[in-house]
Amino acid sequence: MAAQDSSSAEIDTSLFITVSGPPGCGATTLCERLADAIGCPYVSGGDIFRELADDRGMTLNQLTAKADESDEIDRALDQRLQQIAEEWGMANKPFILESRLAGWLAGDRADLRIWLDAPETVRLERIDDRTETEAEMRVREVSEAGRYESYYEIDIGDRSFYDLHVNTARWSKAGVFRLVRAAIEEYDPELDEGAFTTPPMDI
Repeated sequence: MAAQDSSSAEIDTSLFITVSGPPGCGATTLCERLADAIGCPYVSGGDIFRELADDRGMTLNQLTAKADESDEIDRALDQRLQQIAEEWGMANKPFILESRLAGWLAGDRADLRIWLDAPETVRLERIDDRTETEAEMRVREVSEAGRYESYYEIDIGDRSFYDLHVNTARWSKAGVFRLVRAAIEEYDPELDEGAFTTPPMDI
């Protein structure tokens, strides 16, 4: 009998996992694979942002521009994500939350906090078939970082509290999934000597 493919086998876990990273880092692909293997819900900050844009009859770029004008949009998005994190943090059931601020918003409720990244040239190639252009991606990254600093006094570049950092340009999509899968399956709360404390975030 052939061994089961580790990229498709189910993952038995009850962990609350956050996944964060810049545009083109591979977060969506990883989260979809994880959610399918774990059989758990997956919420993306990007999806909620798109819902906000649709509700207002605006494009993503228009909503981003409006978010630059005031804190209403960002705070509405972050409050919703934080509410979701609080609900699932107490549920003791597997769940995946993905957004640039997911690790911050979930705080110490999260069991495993993951940061994905890749060189800018690689990330630009990955978003080449999206509606967002290279210039728009760069503007969005700078804009978001500035807003996080202004609204919450947080440095998005502070990744000291993340449990796992992965350069997704070094492995295939399946390889990244297997790396994260191993971290999930090898996690034993009885052997856990302590995660880094997430800096406080007041929304």
